[in-house]
Amino acid sequence: MPKVYLEKNVVEAAMDRIEIMLSNFDNVYFCVSAGKDSSVMIQLANMVAKKINKKFDVLYIDLEAQFKCTIDHLYELKKLSQIRDFYHIALPLALRNATSVLQPKWICWEEESKDLWVRELPRDSINMTNNPFPWFRKGEEFEDFTVQFAGWYQEKYGCTVACGIGIRTDESLNRFRTIAFQKHKEEFENHHWTTKLKSKNKTYDVYNFYPIYDFKVEDIWGTVSKFDFDYNKIYELMYKNGLNIHLQRICQPYGDDQKNGLDQFRALEYETWEKVLTRVNGVNFGNIYCRTTALGNIKSCKPRFMKWQEYTVFLLESIGIYNKDLMLHYYDKIKKFISWYEKKEGITIADIPEEAEPFLENHKKAISWRRIARAVEKNDFYMKRLCFAQTKTDDKKLEILAHKWDNLLTQDTNTTDKDLLNFINKGDEIYDTKNK
Repeated sequence: MPKVYLEKNVVEAAMDRIEIMLSNFDNVYFCVSAGKDSSVMIQLANMVAKKINKKFDVLYIDLEAQFKCTIDHLYELKKLSQIRDFYHIALPLALRNATSVLQPKWICWEEESKDLWVRELPRDSINMTNNPFPWFRKGEEFEDFTVQFAGWYQEKYGCTVACGIGIRTDESLNRFRTIAFQKHKEEFENHHWTTKLKSKNKTYDVYNFYPIYDFKVEDIWGTVSKFDFDYNKIYELMYKNGLNIHLQRICQPYGDDQKNGLDQFRALEYETWEKVLTRVNGVNFGNIYCRTTALGNIKSCKPRFMKWQEYTVFLLESIGIYNKDLMLHYYDKIKKFISWYEKKEGITIADIPEEAEPFLENHKKAISWRRIARAVEKNDFYMKRLCFAQTKTDDKKLEILAHKWDNLLTQDTNTTDKDLLNFINKGDEIYDTKNK
């Protein structure tokens, strides 16, 4: 049974949210990945839209090297009765590849690699032969594309529009903060599950809304069962292969976190896997060593005589010996992290436990000195393990530090963070240019 609050369960609440947006906006589109969350969201939206006689649009970004089951399910979703326009994007976007130091980024649907494509270009897709976006450039980042698409969509219709996003806040404290507590965000009619889109100091006439933000994974599958929804069959295969429902992911599997499940890809769809082997550099290495120190999953041990709090201080002091600025940067992030828990959860610094349940720590749902120490230990400059996001202020600080301390960030830096690695690669390119 889905959880119940305010005399409504989360399914009813989600349908009410969708109806509010469809009733107040003439043009609404939903971002879909064909994963379990967005699949449930769009099928609920179809039910609501049918009831109130409305249409909506869909944005799907095709990353080429996907599970076949995902594409099969996508075409099931395309048949939903209330879809007006389906934007199936198959453009050459730059994607993170954390399995290779030789190819840290790979570009899907790149014409030069056509003979290696995992599958044929979808005939009903938006691609380089029919690209309607004058701003698009080959190698554009996924995140940048979604923002620019929102601006393009809004300009196309010349009015305020809404974008439905199928994320659940129980997967990330940062997501929860964004939806529930962000002080300076602009909301639609004071609904906390909406946010007006902003990017690089620019505000778009677009409202993002999150109709299933309070679902748990059990609610997702309960909804599929209750309404007999179509679903991506790869999840069933994952479950049969022994993967817990809380750990199942289908997003492109070569990223910093996703690479840990590469062995699932090989086991579940070996025919697709054979094509991926020649398409994305390093994936077989990732398949073999995905959960080992070879790909940065280091299981270091603190000294036995130290508590985790003491170990955290030791790490900060050790960094400070060589780089006081970096130590103060980490200290400031940790201080803000602790202050948030004190303000929102009533947990003072004296109450922080040495350790929390590993599951809660790994899913960023509990504070502990072990979690804080691991963030410092992993050289997590942006402190994403403590639910901070990359900010322009951090980037500026990183640029200053890199100029002040030449040896701070190099290719040997022990990190798997994609944004930090991008910064390192950019710095190396500048250095090489200067020395030519």
